[in-house]
Amino acid sequence: MNIKWISTTAAAAIAVMASAGAASAEGELNIYNWGDYTNPDLISKFEKEYDVKVTLTDYDSNDTALAKIRAGGHGFDIVVPSANYVPIWVREGLLLEARPDQMENFKNVDERWVDVPWDEGRHYTVPWQWGLSGIGVNTTVYDGDINTSAIFLDPPEELVGKINVEPEMNDVLFATIKYFGGEWCTTDKDVLRKVRDKLVEAKTKWLAMDYSVTDKLPSGEYAAVYYWNGAIMRSREQNPDIKFGYPKEGFPYFMDSVAILKDAKNPENAKLFMNFIMDPENAALISAYAKYANGIKGSQEFMPEAMKNAPELVIPAEYENAGEFLASCEPDVVDFYSRIWTEVQK
Repeated sequence: MNIKWISTTAAAAIAVMASAGAASAEGELNIYNWGDYTNPDLISKFEKEYDVKVTLTDYDSNDTALAKIRAGGHGFDIVVPSANYVPIWVREGLLLEARPDQMENFKNVDERWVDVPWDEGRHYTVPWQWGLSGIGVNTTVYDGDINTSAIFLDPPEELVGKINVEPEMNDVLFATIKYFGGEWCTTDKDVLRKVRDKLVEAKTKWLAMDYSVTDKLPSGEYAAVYYWNGAIMRSREQNPDIKFGYPKEGFPYFMDSVAILKDAKNPENAKLFMNFIMDPENAALISAYAKYANGIKGSQEFMPEAMKNAPELVIPAEYENAGEFLASCEPDVVDFYSRIWTEVQK
């Protein structure tokens, strides 16, 4: 990975500008982010440091956020799209080219997250958190192999009627396509027919498709979930019978990144927030709350001890190659996948 080195003179100039911004910052910042994903302590710290009042509004999916911003009149400054959606936001001219790569704290971004396919060199976004979709199971209900997407696609009898699946089209379709040996963005009709038929059939064995995992999995309302690893870790902290599985057929990685909207009313405060979350101690606050990795070097030393070796975060060697970041598919492929998803949701 290439690292953008900043000259001493440029770095000094940026530091001066950052200092001036910190001294004069005031007013508001409106953040539009995934629900239950933002540490209140992080927001309080930012508000006190910069005398900025932060308003946080939640959304439940990438598609919800994109539709809201496309419609206009939203009033938000910051949004946090997933990697495979960032190119869509950029292509549609919805994001400000804020040049976080020129900010003082950009030096803290881990090299692997700098020249990323969805935002090479990071001209638009900075890392928020990254993780993966996997399997969470209450082992008092089922104690068999959980490292497979069969848990929700061909569930064992013990789990039928007790499963929750994340209502996120790309993650679910990815796992199902991989289950049948296909590749992401495939247009193979035989594979996609199997995917559609399997999901329609499997859904009859699920209890729900919602986002209430951190309450309902540890309480026993759900016995199994296909969901994001950080939320499953939070569930295990409440109920040690919860175990995490890595689908050996294939699972999607995600990275959500902070971006500033092109029509932001408070772009300078948004830039301050970008720089703020690239500080290792502040990045650790993000992770400590939602239990995902963050992509900022030096943050681990500030994280809770329990996160350093958590089974939901430390991927076993035998499953490392099963994970894959979702590419942005061509529009005609997205339309086809959307039609499958509409049938699943009926």
